[in-house]
Amino acid sequence: MAANWAPDSWTRGEARQLPTYPDAAALDAATDTLATFPPLVFAGEARNLTASLAEVAAGRGFLLQGGDCAESFAEHSANNIRDTFRVILQMAVVLTYASKLPVVKLGRMAGQFAKPRSTDTETIDGVELPSYRGDNVNDIAFTPEARAPDPQRMIRAYSQSAATLNLLRAFASGGYANLHQVHRWTHDFMVRSPWSKKYAETADRIGEALEFMAACGIDPETVPQLAQTNFYTSHEALLLRYEQALTRQDSLTGDWYDTSAHFLWIGDRTRFEGSAHVEYLRGIGNPIGVKCGPSLEPDALLRMLDTLNPGRVPGRMTLITRYGFDKIEAHLPKLVRAVTRAGHPVVWSCDPMHGNVVKAANGYKTRPFDRILAEVRGFFAVHRAEGTHAGGIHAEMTGQNVTECTGGAIDVTEQSLADRYHTHCDPRLNASQSLELAFLLAEMLNAEMAERKKVAA
Repeated sequence: MAANWAPDSWTRGEARQLPTYPDAAALDAATDTLATFPPLVFAGEARNLTASLAEVAAGRGFLLQGGDCAESFAEHSANNIRDTFRVILQMAVVLTYASKLPVVKLGRMAGQFAKPRSTDTETIDGVELPSYRGDNVNDIAFTPEARAPDPQRMIRAYSQSAATLNLLRAFASGGYANLHQVHRWTHDFMVRSPWSKKYAETADRIGEALEFMAACGIDPETVPQLAQTNFYTSHEALLLRYEQALTRQDSLTGDWYDTSAHFLWIGDRTRFEGSAHVEYLRGIGNPIGVKCGPSLEPDALLRMLDTLNPGRVPGRMTLITRYGFDKIEAHLPKLVRAVTRAGHPVVWSCDPMHGNVVKAANGYKTRPFDRILAEVRGFFAVHRAEGTHAGGIHAEMTGQNVTECTGGAIDVTEQSLADRYHTHCDPRLNASQSLELAFLLAEMLNAEMAERKKVAA
């Protein structure tokens, strides 16, 4: 257990990006209620995820983390959850088949509500109101009533997260993830993508392999792993009163765990020294992540790692790099070298989304697919040069047929952004673009594995 730590010790640090609630008593009442609710996830599940991520850190696996930019109350539905889940399954199958590495599946789901903002307020037509900070804080509608932080929204976020987790667990273990269903995971609207055809070819080869295995007596009845999968949840640990209310002491080990998700991360805006968010994360037993942007220097990162993982537990730390396609090869090598020299076991994961936001001529925020792909290529190039493992991808994506990121094989244009632009915050890859990214990732991962074998020989 972390020394001199308690679930509320974060209150001694500097807390940025937290909303100001107008009614302190109502806030206390809501968090007191949350503290009586059952955990959403369990300590043993978080420990299993840490063990899987330790394999990734050692170069024997790959982390696929994806899901919504910001979950919303309005778009919560079984179909949306299913569609994102099955795109992640498709991506994982492509990556596993190509690289022969196990893929850790981690959704930005069942809790990814709160969002950091660049300013506390926004002004429209001369009217200044609090910024929208996610559906568990306030509403996106631009009215004084909607923008007032409401602690009861945390109760609703918990309920939605519980419902989402219930469905995800059913999908993961109830037969939907059965590899014999691999052909059925394709969305109907993806048929015009050339990558859909390539996926069908991969699915055919997997089907042939399964038929051979069945002839040898290996089927879902004898090997349950063929019919189910491990699927974990994650979100940014931003709203600390919510996280504290769901922090519980494990009855087996005595350690503290945040039971709101299996994996929590700290953002680029809240990872400074003396941060309340860092203080909170250092005491929980969950595997955790840190976003690493251009402002992060090697010495500061090493101090952060010493604070968050003083025991250097493999699998506990994931470093999620977010630079922009034109900055990654200039900034990332110095961090990789420093962490390698210090001997910290980490998973290196690439977030190619946050550094590549542009504003289209029609005013929509978007992320050009060619820039996303360029950052991923730069990420792999740096790790290839440094002899380290490019261990993961962190993407904002959805299973819906949205038009939010331009480009890709289906060629979403700036003119078509308005067709299906549904995000509550930042633009997401749609299902077709996500699958295309998976195939391109598979090529790069294959090249890394081939180079590793060459060096070993």
